[in-house]
Amino acid sequence: MALVHGFGRHGGRLGEARAAFPLAPEPWIDLSTGINPRPWLGPRPTRADLARLPDPLALRSMERVAAAAFGLTDADRIASTAGAEAALRLLPTVTGAREALIVGPTYGGHAEAWSASGAQVREIATDDLAAADGEVIVLVNPNNPDGAVTPPAALLEIAERQAGRGGWLIVDESFCDTRPQLSVAPWAGGRLVVLRSFGKFYGLAGVRLGFALGEPTLIARLRGLLGDWPVSAEAIAAGAAYADGAWAQRARRWLKRQAQRLDGVLAAGGFETLGGTTLFRLTRSPHAGAWFRHLAERGLLVRPFGDQPQWLRFGLPPVHAWPRLDQAFEEFRP
Repeated sequence: MALVHGFGRHGGRLGEARAAFPLAPEPWIDLSTGINPRPWLGPRPTRADLARLPDPLALRSMERVAAAAFGLTDADRIASTAGAEAALRLLPTVTGAREALIVGPTYGGHAEAWSASGAQVREIATDDLAAADGEVIVLVNPNNPDGAVTPPAALLEIAERQAGRGGWLIVDESFCDTRPQLSVAPWAGGRLVVLRSFGKFYGLAGVRLGFALGEPTLIARLRGLLGDWPVSAEAIAAGAAYADGAWAQRARRWLKRQAQRLDGVLAAGGFETLGGTTLFRLTRSPHAGAWFRHLAERGLLVRPFGDQPQWLRFGLPPVHAWPRLDQAFEEFRP
């Protein structure tokens, strides 16, 4: 299992996969992340844009477009970051909090960020959320990796309770574009902070674009830490996708169909699906380690979990890769 554990921290480690499985066929198919395999293909920056520093006015214009897409009317409540990851790593600094309760199991970057700041970190279960009273409560909605959902009304009640005691509620909505009705972004402010990710739903994770939404004073502190050029010209141009509502609606329908197709493949392979979103499925199998190796030897990288050796997470393959995935499943019956 040591080999599997080496891929357990994050998805997307194709370099390590190539080194560990040098005989695997190219190109590798990365199923280890929850990224839309059919990306938005709108305009890109011009050569002139790339040859100069990103324009702060263009950045603010893009943020207004994103804010409107999130249902947020005040652009002073939104700051662009190099992915939601950059924002979550800075939240311990901008809030000044020294204690964080993290609803888990969930994405490990949150605990890492708060631990690195010296804060006391404790994981709590969803069932404990209603009575939680930490200085900061962190929740991912829909959750990664199991897709668990907390209704917006419940989150707003917790946010109000946190505000009453001077605490914070941080809601990471990195996968919320698949189910926008779950978002509490329109209410970001006060002691409610919302994180959004661009690259997952829009299929452009390498652009590194995300957002923090919250009270203007907190957002101003975050901007001060990030400096005048928090994201690239490429990211500013890509943010125009938030104005393309028709594309987003088509993408949600397409992703739903692709996820249902993946469900059929996984069921035929004997996997139990534990949850997920339309961008990924979390599964369980007593043969997860053997499956991981079998798929990797065929150039298909999925996401293992070091602390849950029976789990594997499967993202959606590109359209051209379905035959390769189907064949790999047909070849292996542990």
